[in-house]
Order: sequence, then C-alpha cells, then structure tokens
Amino acid sequence: MVFVSSPNSGTLFFNLNPNNTTLHYLKQTLHQHTTIPTSLQHLLIPSHNSRNDDSALLSQLGITRYSTLTLHVPLLGGMAVDAPPPPPPSKPRIDFLNSKPPANYVAGLGRGATGFTTRSDIGPARATPDLPDRSATTIGGAASSGAVGRGRGKPEDDDDEDEGDEKGYDENQTFDEFEGNDVGLFANSEYDEDDKEADAIWEDIDKRMDSRRKDRREARLKQEIEKYRASNPKITEQFADLKRKMHTISAQEWDSIPEIGDYSSRNKKKRFESFVPVPDTLLEKARQEKEHVTALDPKCRAAGGTETPWGQTPVTDLTAVGEGRGTVLSLKLDRLSDSVSGLTVVDPKGYLTDLKSMKITSDAEISYIKKARLLLKSVIQTNPKHPPGWIAAARLEELAGKITAARQLMRRGCEKCPKNEGVWIEACRLASPDEAKAVIATGVKMIPNSVKLWLQAAKLEHDVVNKSRVLRKGLENIPDSVRLWIAVVELADTEDARLLLHRAVECCPLHVELWLDLARLETYDMAKKVLNRARMKLTKEPAIWIVAAKLEEASGNTSMVGKIIEKGIRALQREEVVIDREAWMKEAEAAEKGKSVVTCQTIIANTIGIGVEEDDRKRTWVADAEECKKRKSIETARAIYAHALTVFLTKKSIWLKAAHLEKSDGTRESLDALLRRAVTYCPQADVLWLMGAKEKWLAGDVPAARAILQEAYAAIPNSEEICLAAFKLEFENHEPERARMLLAKARDRGGMERVWMKSATVERELGNTAEERRLLDEGLKQFPSFFKLWLMLGQQEERLGRMEQAMEAYESGLKHCPNCIPLWLSLANLEEKMSGLSKARALLTIGRKKNPRNPELWLASVRAELRHGNKKESDILMAKALQVCPNSGILWAASIEMVPHYQHKTNSADALKKCDQDPHVIAAIAKLFWHDRKVVQARNWRIKAVTLAPDIGDFWALYYKFELKHGSEDDQKDVLKKCIAAEPKHGERWQAISKAVQNSHQPTEAILKKVVVALGKEESSAEYI
Repeated sequence: MVFVSSPNSGTLFFNLNPNNTTLHYLKQTLHQHTTIPTSLQHLLIPSHNSRNDDSALLSQLGITRYSTLTLHVPLLGGMAVDAPPPPPPSKPRIDFLNSKPPANYVAGLGRGATGFTTRSDIGPARATPDLPDRSATTIGGAASSGAVGRGRGKPEDDDDEDEGDEKGYDENQTFDEFEGNDVGLFANSEYDEDDKEADAIWEDIDKRMDSRRKDRREARLKQEIEKYRASNPKITEQFADLKRKMHTISAQEWDSIPEIGDYSSRNKKKRFESFVPVPDTLLEKARQEKEHVTALDPKCRAAGGTETPWGQTPVTDLTAVGEGRGTVLSLKLDRLSDSVSGLTVVDPKGYLTDLKSMKITSDAEISYIKKARLLLKSVIQTNPKHPPGWIAAARLEELAGKITAARQLMRRGCEKCPKNEGVWIEACRLASPDEAKAVIATGVKMIPNSVKLWLQAAKLEHDVVNKSRVLRKGLENIPDSVRLWIAVVELADTEDARLLLHRAVECCPLHVELWLDLARLETYDMAKKVLNRARMKLTKEPAIWIVAAKLEEASGNTSMVGKIIEKGIRALQREEVVIDREAWMKEAEAAEKGKSVVTCQTIIANTIGIGVEEDDRKRTWVADAEECKKRKSIETARAIYAHALTVFLTKKSIWLKAAHLEKSDGTRESLDALLRRAVTYCPQADVLWLMGAKEKWLAGDVPAARAILQEAYAAIPNSEEICLAAFKLEFENHEPERARMLLAKARDRGGMERVWMKSATVERELGNTAEERRLLDEGLKQFPSFFKLWLMLGQQEERLGRMEQAMEAYESGLKHCPNCIPLWLSLANLEEKMSGLSKARALLTIGRKKNPRNPELWLASVRAELRHGNKKESDILMAKALQVCPNSGILWAASIEMVPHYQHKTNSADALKKCDQDPHVIAAIAKLFWHDRKVVQARNWRIKAVTLAPDIGDFWALYYKFELKHGSEDDQKDVLKKCIAAEPKHGERWQAISKAVQNSHQPTEAILKKVVVALGKEESSAEYI
C-alpha cells in the first residue's frame, strides 16, 4: 500500500508491495491513472536524494507500506524556432510592495512553498487542510479514475473545492509509532466494519505466526538466561556455601568480627593546610593589648582625662580571665576545708546535685516568669489572706532560682496566714535544714491541732526517740488522730506498741485497724477479749469476725471456725449489713494466702450461694472456681467445687472439673479419693472410671488399674471405651494374648469399627499378616464407610510390595469416603511413586474439586511441584490456595518458608493478619527468628506455639531441638517434662514416627528424641540440595 499526493491536493492509493515493485512500474501506474508522462513525473521521496534510479525497488529507496510520496509536475513553457530574440525585460515595478494583498493570500503558495508558524505569530500562517478520507469508496474511485482524491469532501467540480484546498497540514500533531508522520492522512477518516474486519484478520495472522515461533523463542530465551546466570552469578550465589557454614560460628567469634570502616577516598575531602607567617602588625597588636598604660595620652590630658583613645583601650585577655576564675574557685574550696586536719568538708554528691540543678533560662521563659510574677504580686496584694497565692509566688521564685526571695515570700505568707497549715509546710520545705525546725515549731504553736504539721515535725527528726517524742507531744494535743497513733506505734517495740494500742483503742474506738493490730499483739485469751470488745463497739464490721475465725484456726480450734463465721453473718444480717459475695470471696482468698485454709473454706461455704439465682448456681460457681484457679487461689477453687458437689452430686461435668483441678494442683491421693467419690455418685460416667484407671497406671500400679477397669466394666458392661482402655492397658504392658481375648469378646458382642481397627493393629504389630488381612476384610464388610480400615488395608499392600492392590484399596476407599483427605493423600503419593508427577497432579486436582476448601490437598499439590523442581508452578498453586483458603495456618506457614529471605517479614505480617493465633504460623515465625539468631524472640514464639497446640508433637520437637542448641540443661529438662505431660498425638512427623511398627511401645520421651533426629536430617538434606 503506497499513497501518492497529486498536485491537485488529492491523494492516490495503490495496492503495491514495496519489496517487489520498482520505481519505473510505479511511474507507469501513475501515468495510467493521471495521464502524466513518466518523464515529467518527479516523486519527492522523504529522507532520500532527488536522483532516483527507475530500476530500483521501492524498499531500497526507503519506501515502506503506508508511505506517502509527493508528485511534482514542473511548469514548462515553449517558443517559436525562427522568432527573433525577445527584447530585454523591462525593470520590474515594485509598487505591489506597498499595496494591500488580496484576501486569503499566502505568500509562496503558488510555487508549492509551505507557510510556517512561530511563537510570536498570532494564529497559523495558513488554514489547516481538510485531511483526506480513507473510506473504501474514495479509495476505489482513486484507483479507477486516478483524478479523485481520498478526502471526505465533495468532488473536484464542486463549488467548494477552493475552500477545501485552502486548508493546510497541522504541524503540531503527535507522532504515531506505527504510521510515523503519515498519521495525519487518517486523522479524520471513518473506521468502518471493513477496517475492523481487516484489522481482526491481520491480528489473527500475527498471533498464529507468533504461536509457531513461541516455543522456540522461549526455549532460546531460557537457554540464554541460564547461560548468562551461569557466567554472571549473583553475589548471594557466590557466597552461598560460605553462608551455610556460618551456623558453626559461635557468638564470641561473631562479636570478634571487626566492623567495616570507610576506606574509600570518594567520601573523604582532601584537606589542605597552609601555613602563613604571622605578620609583624599582628604581633605588635597583641603586645599592645597585653601592655598596661600608666600614663595618660596627651589627647586625654587635653580633654581633662575624661576621654580615652580607642587605640589605647585594653582588650580583655580570655586566658587571664580563665586563670582568675580558677584562682577564685580554689580560694572558695580552701575556705570550705578544715584548717586543722586539712580534710575537705565539701559534700561531692551535693555539690554535683547543685551543679545539675543550675538551669539556663531562655529569654521566652524569663518573659513568662516576669508576667507570672506580676500576676501573683497582684494576687497577694489584693488578697493577702489567700494562702495559695503566697505558695504559688514562692514556687515561682524557686523555679526562677531565687530561693532567698521565695523564703522571704513564705515568711510574709506565714505572717499573713498564720492559721493555714499549707503555708507552714511550704515554708518548712523552702527553709534551710537549720531553720526548718524553727519554722515548723512556730507553725505547731500557731496550729496545735494540725496532724500534718506534727507529722512534718517528726520527719525533720533523725533519731527514733526524738520522732517518737514529737508524735507523743502531738497526741497530747490531738488524742483522737488515727494517723498519729499508727505512726507512733510503728516506731515502738512490741511491748510499747501493745500499751500504745490499748490507749489508742480507748481514744479511737471506732477504728477497726487499731483493734485488729492490738489483737495480733495479744495472747490468745487477751485477743479474744479484745475482739469481743471490738465487736461490741463495731457491730457492722465483718473483718472482726474473720480475724476471730483466723485466731481460732491458728490456735487449733478448727471446729469453732465455722460457728464463728455463721454467727458473724447472722449478726451482720441483723444489723442490715449487705453481704457482698464478691467481697467475701476476696476475704477467702486473702485467708488462703495467710495460710488460714479452714477459714477460707468456711467463708466460701457460707457465702458462695448468697445472691445467686437457683438456675444460675452451677454456671456461676464453675466460673468463680475457674477465675480463682487463674489467680492461683487453689484452695478457694477447691472449696467452691466442694460446695458445688454437695448441691449437684450427680453432675459429671463438675466432678470432671474438680478432678482436673486435683490433677494439676493436687496430689495423687486427693485425686484418687475424689474419683472414688465421683464414681460412687456417677457410676455410668465412663470417663471418670477411665481417669481413675489411668492415674493408677501412671503411678505404676497396674493391678489397681486393672481392678478399676473390671469394676467399670461391671458397672457399664457395653462400654466400648472401657473395653478399649482395658485392651490398651494389657497391650502396653506386653500382654498380647489378654489383649486379643478382650478384643475378641468385644467383636463377639457387636463391637464398633474402632474394635476392628485395634484388632488389626495388634495383628500387624505381632506380624500376623494373614490374620490382619482377614480382620480388615471382615471389618470393611460391616463398616465400609470407616476410612481408617481402608487406609490400613492400603498400607498393608504397600508394605508387601503390591502397589496395584494398594491403589485398588485406596480407590475403593475413596468410593465409600470421597471426603476423606488421608485417602486422597495416600493415593496421590502412591501415584507419584509409580507413575510420576502427571498422574499425581491430576489426582490431586480431582480431590481439590471434590473438596475445594481443604488446605491439606492444596499443600500436597504445592509440595509435589516443589519435589520435582517446579518452583514457578508451586508459587502459582500457593497463590491460588491462599485465595481459596485465606485463613489456613498450614498454607501460610508453608508460604513463609517458600518465599525468599527478603520477603519473610512481609509474608509473616500478612499471615499474622489473617490468622494471628494459628500455631503453624507461630512456629514458622519462630523458625525465622531462629535463623536470624534472635534467640530470645525465637524462644518466646516457640513457647507460644506449644501453648496454643500442645497436642501437636512437631512443635514440641522443634522447641526441644532449639533448647538443645541454645538452652541450658534445666531448660531442656523442663521442655521434656512438659512434653511428657502434654502427651502429643498429632503432627506430620510425629505421627509418621510414633505410628511406625518398631516404635509402637516407645514412651513419649523416646518418640520426641527420634523426631528431633529426623528434623535434623531433613534440614541437612535441604541445605545440600
């Protein structure tokens, strides 16, 4: 496609290929359409010289598709052959230079010149042309007639032709990357359906051609990238082996590595030091400054000695000033020294404190102080009897550093307000230590009934005897002051305190603390009398009754404790005192902390039911016990459960709560006694029987555990749980025949699916493959929807090497249990071993479709891709998995481990936002802290993980491994003890090791250590991959 712009402002269109069309052929085509001879055709080709070879191809001349050529036809004139020579031309007239040009005149337009516009012009030099139309009809007309342009305007014989020719070309148009400068030709063209169809066809062709070369191009690009990375490895890859060895560096070696200094010369500025001799004038000036002139200058004498020449004015010598200050300071220190012994009496701490207290005040603060001083001055002048005004003015002067002015103000304040204790206390505080006693003594004389002044006077004394003397003097003036009595009692010894308290309770009979303190200091008999007197004086005080109960318990009279508490509650109720249950519970907890357990139990028994509705008693009491347990008030919680069990004897849940309390904070004997009582009142609660048997088993008393299970089986003959517990007891104590007999009896009585599973498990561990297969087949006939039997059948076939039969077993299991995730995972792993990744991927995809929101299947798909090195596919699957299951902790934990190191922080933050309490995420973040050598943070997050999920053994193994490397021996023992107490049963690595045949009877400690070894092997293999 080539466009040719004709002299009549029209545009011709020719469907030519520049790669196989010559310039001569183009001129012949133009001659056919325009009847212009080829010899007169001058084509102006952009970016090319005017001498063009007609035999050259258009592509060689720089002409491409959609290029526009300009056709120029010269205007040639002729003359007669025999005519005489023309006369010489006359001199042209230049009158037109001063004449007005015609309308719409543009200079140079007739000869093909183009006008231009500058920034100084107003408007364009000529009108913008009407750009040609690209419609199909115009192009066809141009192809047939050759004289009609491609514009959208009217034909040539129209009256408005001149109007279309006068429009020019917009030189400020934007450059198009596809059409270049020729975009102006199609700026106003109409985009019709044919153009749309053509563009769609060309786009399909481009896509088809690109798809053919896509595989080869991507393979070549991948090869080039791998070659480039092999020849130009990253810095991190170059030092990867060294980084892996850094875990062997100890903390001391790490700290001994020197810091990197800045040895580059780029950031260092070159300093040029130049030394210039000192001029003589400077030396002379320095000499004159240090010179002391003793005679007056003649000019000064002429002026009478009242003027001093500026040149003779001495300049201050800073060195001399510094020396003078040092001399003055030394003199002051000498005055403070002892003239006899020569030892200094300067307090160094006080001297430094004074130096620190010196404050450099800014101009703004000084202005604020002046304003406040004026305001407070107005206050104390207008109302001199207002004590806060004097105190505020004195503190302002203290803040300004004028302590003398502050003392004077307080002295005046004491004169104006002699009856205000606040003024005297402030004056005492501002006074010097020697004057403070005199000030407070004057204040006490003015206000002898002020307790604060007497206490302040006692503080000024440094001797205990003098303090006691001052307080006793105050009690002579204020005998009913409780604060003074308490202060003087605290300073006295036991005997004096007892005598003082006897006098105190006489002067202050309504203060309960004085009575209680006196009762604590007296003997048992005298304390009873004191409490009885206090009870008569204070009839509404419950603390007296509680102290009386504690007194009886401390004396061994526990039988009287209950009577005293009951009598006290009745007496308080007669006095119309409201019995606050919460307050009495706090008193019970306080009694427990004071080792008065009987008093605590009695208080709970008599007050726990007050104010509680009958329907809410169980829920309220259990909640109270749990709160007390959280506050470590075990005896209070035990008392609450004991009282609740007297009301709800047959409630299994309360017995279980009480049993758990005894198990965690009690003794084996108390737990056994509680469980004996529990099964007496709840004989059908199999969980209570099982708990008792387990405690006996853990204590090593297997016959007692067997006896409890026999009693339980007699009480509940058809209990599957008791039967399985008896089987486990016999099997774990290496009695397989007795275990077989128990399971056989259970199967004969119509045992459930767990009985068949345990039976097959026993035969598997004993090595009886045929019997195991028989039990599995019979169990599957009765319970085809129990997935564990299908899993055991498939695992047996795998152990025997019959992979096809194992696959059939898993597939049959999925037909009966399509939502069983372990079956999907087992079948996928088997397919991956036998047929490779493709079939396993397809199987996992089917499983995800049937169980779309299961994170375990997504995680299995991601790990399958990672095992085969498909990092990109695994990342895509992980992104999809997190979209489908955004709150899955195992997916977020795997995502944290998959991302590069620099994305760990961001990914961890996203995971915590979605599931902040998920143990898998917590464990993954703890692992990051561990790798970054942040030991304290890693330990805290490990503890949090095992606290959130104590049943997952993998977290315990990671925690124990961490303590083996960074913790002490006590920490390792503590982790091991907690793991044994938690008895974990789940975890990907934990189950794989604990359920192995060779580890069937191993204790928790052995399983934990084996899992730690397995984790170490996994990390070692991961480092060398």
